[in-house]
Amino acid sequence: MLGFAILLGFNFLGYVIQLSLHLPLPGNVIGLILFTAALFTKLVKLSWVEVAASLLTRHMMLFFIPFTVGVLAYIPIIGANWLAICGGTLGATLAVLVVTGWVSSKLGQESTKYGK
Repeated sequence: MLGFAILLGFNFLGYVIQLSLHLPLPGNVIGLILFTAALFTKLVKLSWVEVAASLLTRHMMLFFIPFTVGVLAYIPIIGANWLAICGGTLGATLAVLVVTGWVSSKLGQESTKYGK
């Protein structure tokens, strides 16, 4: 129970920070960043949350059920706009691949330039 309380506490803290500071990041992401920082700084010990986190990751597929049901509810809209959705997804994927390749090649040139 302590592990779930810690995880939910960081999630709640993230939402409070997001709402009070009007940050553009989702509250759960802010909570995850804070939780990761707490783990690295040993403020939270891994043994406190390990059992709860293992249980949550073991049953992670359950968290996708609402998303899947939500997508099924919009099947007519998705069917009407499938070409734009597929084109956008494909274009975004290609853009990410090109930018990632370009950045990694530039970083590779820099590391060989400085002998790393």
